[in-house]
This record gives sequence, structure tokens and C-alpha cells, in this order.
Amino acid sequence: MPIPLVNSIASWFLKKRFHQIDLFLKYPNEVQNELLLSLLDFAKNTEFGKTYDFASIKDYKTFAERIPINNYDVWQDDIERARSGENNIFWPTPIKWFAKSSGTTRAKSKFIPVSPESLEDCHYAASKDLLCMYLNNNEDSQLFTGKSLRLGGSKELYKENGTIYGDLSAILIDNMPFWAEFSSTPSSKVSLMSDWEYKMQAIVDETINENVTSLAGVPSWMLVLLNNVLETTGKKSLLDVWPNLEVYFHGGVSFTPYVDQYKKILPKNNFKYYEIYNASEGFFAIQDQNNSSELLLMLDYGIFYEFIPMDIYASSKEKAIPLSEVKLNQNYAVIITTNAGLWRYKIGDTVRFTSLNPYRIKVSGRTKHHINVFGEELIIENAEDALKKVCKRTKAEIVDYTAAPIFMKGREKGAHEWLIEFKTPPKDLNYFNELFDNALKALNSDYEAKRYNNLTLNKPKIHIARERLFYDWLKQNNKLGGQHKIPRLSNTRDYMDDLLSLNS
Repeated sequence: MPIPLVNSIASWFLKKRFHQIDLFLKYPNEVQNELLLSLLDFAKNTEFGKTYDFASIKDYKTFAERIPINNYDVWQDDIERARSGENNIFWPTPIKWFAKSSGTTRAKSKFIPVSPESLEDCHYAASKDLLCMYLNNNEDSQLFTGKSLRLGGSKELYKENGTIYGDLSAILIDNMPFWAEFSSTPSSKVSLMSDWEYKMQAIVDETINENVTSLAGVPSWMLVLLNNVLETTGKKSLLDVWPNLEVYFHGGVSFTPYVDQYKKILPKNNFKYYEIYNASEGFFAIQDQNNSSELLLMLDYGIFYEFIPMDIYASSKEKAIPLSEVKLNQNYAVIITTNAGLWRYKIGDTVRFTSLNPYRIKVSGRTKHHINVFGEELIIENAEDALKKVCKRTKAEIVDYTAAPIFMKGREKGAHEWLIEFKTPPKDLNYFNELFDNALKALNSDYEAKRYNNLTLNKPKIHIARERLFYDWLKQNNKLGGQHKIPRLSNTRDYMDDLLSLNS
């Protein structure tokens, strides 16, 4: 079949999904309520369903009153039973797959259940919807005339007691439908290599002669790969390697610190960047407009959403609200109930709504990754917006960063300590710091109040990290790969002190 015809057929097939998307755009709360009742009915005969009498729950109010909000530590014992081969604990369908991710206070690693329903109706459905959104907005796209270069954090899969665990990307690749394998590069064999550094070069070698039309992966690790492509080929622009490249689908970490570096190696005015919001627990939101960082919350993937306002999170007043009660521009912790048997589960992310019709969000940070030692409530979104403004002003470029508090000692006031690896450092670090401090004040009134006349906080302290510091730290801790991210903000000094000890 001629390639242009394949492109046309694939585009037509994906766009057929739009009438279903239109349904939850018009009736979002009705779709969510119906979904909740469907999940409860499906799981009513599980252990969890019988414990909380799912069969008698007929509305959200009863659901919220009866079932407690939990995190992984509460679920861990039941998940371990499921990993040992027990069925019908929290979900009626046997769960074979578990996505391994970073740990909690009780466990070194988390093992998130991935049911057949969540694979098909959430993760894979979202992959198709992402293409659907993009093609609907770009009628002249030639996406399917070439291949998508995918970069996951894939490692080998491990079998125990009849169940399998590994990185989510490895699970998705192992279960990938034939059409996705046909349209992707590198091969599954290369994608699933366990040695990250060896795999990076193998990906370069396998893809540089392909007709790559799109990229997909975490911005930080994708940038490492793309720079390796340029180094291997001797080219200055990726368009000299892949002239038909038209879009980069990215997620996992904020794109803000990397956008200028991407624009340098992809010097094409109409090149598209599309953001996604997914995790081991599910696929949540997709950018549905060109040139927008807002993400459309996807409401029919088998995930029921609740939200806790961050001003009462982890307090005696903590209470979740349904989607119908959220307000614009407030930070919320995300709570999910899913078609893999997670019930009122805290995923650890925070979002704010930028639109209520339809429901669009921006990911603002993590419930644990912020600095609030002095009442300053500094979140990742504040930090990255400030860094972007200051880098533009000083013509600096950032590779990675982390920040932690300097605690008060005696009469000494506190401060924030920043460790930043620059690709292009500022000519005057003191001037950079002054601009950065002022930008944070402008973005965050709580920070500004604590900095007023050095009342509680002194000026930030910035260190320049040596080249490859963060990469070496990840390698030392066996965390190379797309699943792993640099901890941006922390209320403790654990990460900072460890990194500073390596910064020589």
C-alpha cells in the first residue's frame, strides 16, 4: 500500500474517535458520575467491594463518605498479595502486570497494578487520542509517512509468582499492538535493553537512517539522545537528519527548562510540541490545541477524579471534592479511582485548572516536591517560570537543577539553596541570583512576604554544578533512564547534600 494512502487511512480512522471526545466535553460531570457507578458495580464482588458494600453505593456522596482516601503505604500489603498471584482483592479481572516506580516511606519501590482494562481503555486509548488531537489540529500532517522515535525508561521485565513487573514503558512495549510497532522506532529489542548508556547509542545507530516524523519521550532524556544523534552524524540541526520531523510529544517533567535548547536543534517555526500527562497509575490529560501548554483532562479512560485543595491538604480539614466543584487557578492534589482497582488513591501530583469548559489543567508540581519550610509555599511551577524569565534575560541555558532549604540556626535566618547545571552559564551569577529572587517574589506572594526586608528568608544561594553532575548522580544511584527524574524541590536536604558532595 502506498505510504501517502496509509497516512490518509490512519488519519481517518483516528479522527472517528472525536464524537466520543465531544460527549465528555459537553457532559463532563455526567460522564464522570456514570463512570464511577460503573467501576463500583464492576468491582462489587471483590474483597474491597464487599468490605465497603459497593453494591449499595448509588451516588458520589455515599462513595466519598464510605471509602477513605489512601496512599500507596496503605495499599502495599494488598498489592503484595496480588503480586503473589491472589485475585479479586481490589479488582475482579486478574492482574498480571505491575508497573514499578519510585518508592514511599514503607517501600523502596511501588508496584502499581496495571489491569487489562487500564492497558486498553486508558494507556493505549490515550496514545490513539493523542494522535487524534494532533491530526485534527493539523490537517496537512504527514505523520504516518514515517515513524515515531519513542524513548521510554524501559528495562527488562521480571516474573514472580505468575505476575510480571517492570517500568510502565516496558509493559506498554511488550503489549503493544502491531500497528504501533510498525510505526515506531527503535525496535522493541533495542527499546527493552537494560543498559541505558549502551541502549542510547544503539537507538542512535538504529534510527538515524529512518524517516522519523515524530518524537515521544521525557524532555530531559530525549535531549541527551538527540544531542548524541547530532554528535554521531556531525549535523547541527535535527532537521538535517530527519527532514520530515514535525512534532515532539513530551511528558514526565516540565518542558519549561528545556524549550530553548529544543528550539536550537529544531530550527523550524511551525514545528509542534504536544504535552501529555501520564503516570504508572494512568493516563490523565492531553494537549488538545496547537501552541498551548494547557492539557485537556480525559474523562472516559476508566478514571474517576477527585481533588483536594492544597491549602487544606494533609491537615485535619482535608476533604476531597469532585470535578464539578473545582475552581480556576487553585492548586489541587489529585485523587483517582481507576479501572485497575485503585480506590481514592493519592498520586502525589498537584494541578490547577485553567479552564472549566472544557476542563483543562496545568501540572503545577508534586505534593512532596515543594519548599514550605518557612511558609513560603514555593512550588515547581513558580521555580520554572522564574528560571525561564531569568535565563531569557541573561542568555543562560539550564540543563538541570535542584533546590533545598537552608535551615535557621540560632539567629541566622533561613534561605533556599539552588544547585544548577548550566549549558550556557550566566556571565554574572550575582546578577542572575538577584533577578531570580525578584522573579520568585513576583510569582509567589508568600515567598515575597518571607523575603521582605529579609524578614524570614535571606537571598537565595546558588551553586553552579559541574558538567554531568546530575547524570553522574543518577548513574551512581542506578536511576538512568526515562522513568527517573531529578528531584526539583525538597523540604529536606537529603538530595542537596548528596549532590553537593559530588560537585567537585
